[in-house]
This record gives sequence, structure tokens and C-alpha cells, in this order.
Amino acid sequence: MNFILSIPKNIAIAIVTLYQKTLSPDHGLFKSLYPYGYCKHYPTCSEYTKQALDKHGLVKGGFYGALRILRCNPWAESKVDPIP
Repeated sequence: MNFILSIPKNIAIAIVTLYQKTLSPDHGLFKSLYPYGYCKHYPTCSEYTKQALDKHGLVKGGFYGALRILRCNPWAESKVDPIP
């Protein structure tokens, strides 16, 4: 039963991983354009979302990921932001 309930979470994690390997400026094909990294937070927004999905599930982890992406703006200060 747990396997069936974890399928949507695993699909969301796979989508984030696909984004990281293709379009992400910190993890993907464009990494060479930003040798010092692009994201000012640690972990990056996509990695934070992936870890939150894995730890908290699809709904709560997705909510944490969305909040993190909303906090990522040019006026935000750099910081280490652990998963709650």
C-alpha cells in the first residue's frame, strides 16, 4: 500500500531531477556558464524541493518547495536554509 501512495511523490522527485539535469543553471547543462554557482541559497531551490518532497511527501514537501521558490528573489540575502 505504501508503494502505491509513494508513486506521485516519486514522479514529482523525478520531474525535479529531470529539471536539474537539463535546465538548471546550478546542476544542468548550463552549469559551465556559472562557475561559481547561480543560486545564492544552499541548498539550491531545486535540491531543497527534492529533499522536502522526499522527507515530507508530495503535499507538504511541495508546499515547502513553493515557499522556497517564492523566497528566491534578487533582494533576498544569501543563507543556508535547512529543510524543516
